[in-house]
Amino acid sequence: MDAPDTLTAPRGNTRTDTAGRPAREGGERRLDGLLFFPVTPFAPGGEVDEDLLARHIDDGVKAGAGAVFVACGTGEFPALSLEEIEACTRVAVAATAGRVPVYAAAGGPLPIARSQARCAERVGADGLLLLPPYLVSSPPQGLLRYVEEVAAASALPVIVYQRANAVLTPHSAAELTRLPGVIGIKDGLGDMELMHRIVRAVRREAGEDFLFFNGLPTAEMTMHAYRAMGVPLYSSAAFAFAPEVALDFHRAFTGGDDARARLLLDEFFVPLVTLRNEVPGYAVSLVKAGVRMRGLPVGGVRAPLMDPTPAHLDRLEKLVDHGLRLVTA
Repeated sequence: MDAPDTLTAPRGNTRTDTAGRPAREGGERRLDGLLFFPVTPFAPGGEVDEDLLARHIDDGVKAGAGAVFVACGTGEFPALSLEEIEACTRVAVAATAGRVPVYAAAGGPLPIARSQARCAERVGADGLLLLPPYLVSSPPQGLLRYVEEVAAASALPVIVYQRANAVLTPHSAAELTRLPGVIGIKDGLGDMELMHRIVRAVRREAGEDFLFFNGLPTAEMTMHAYRAMGVPLYSSAAFAFAPEVALDFHRAFTGGDDARARLLLDEFFVPLVTLRNEVPGYAVSLVKAGVRMRGLPVGGVRAPLMDPTPAHLDRLEKLVDHGLRLVTA
């Protein structure tokens, strides 16, 4: 049975639900539709441009984003200071004005991640996306302890980002569902066999309400496989710079128009992935370049990322133009 394509993300003090698992009381926000990961604009002097960020987020929400994940991977989380992440989250909360949920980033060294969680709560975020701890590998129980300690730093619901050195086993994923405040897993690993076992283990433990979403770069490429294992929700990097194309694919995918989805995959997303894979870090750099191409002067990326070369920018521009023609046709 497929997982639901919406999630109620509770807020407030911990309690125990009817199945005996930790839960939250308070208001509710839903995750649905395309999940939007905005870029972080930088002014000519290098500082975060809050006005441009507000405009970028407002444009995305008006275009049809289902939620905003601010200052996360596409937003150059590793290159931002604690103060900048807090400012970006504050801007996102104000720009969305309650129209969609706002999730803020936390991660890295434990004390910093806990501080980020408290900052996100203070400025009004609806939840946290918890990125991996800094560099170190650990046994599954160590990763669970990391998640538990960050989650305890605020009353915000937490989605755990599986990737790099934060890889769950089916058993530890089932244990994760028992931690207070943890409501979901974003998969950025792409190990389909492992992910299928994780989904099955979690559904046996926690039922259908625990959230999963596909967070791979250019997630559209793998969504048919994820849906088959019960994960119909995904984030779209392309939405940040080509929302028309991203939404057209989403309509085709959710509406069962497989021919339309295949066309967009073959003529837009496959060439985008081909270009993305030519240089490490292009999963972020190309997105930011695409936003600039569409008229928002968000600046370049911070080191160690590199902006695309002129030749790659030319290929990206032609691809975006072709994608927009596909949509209008």
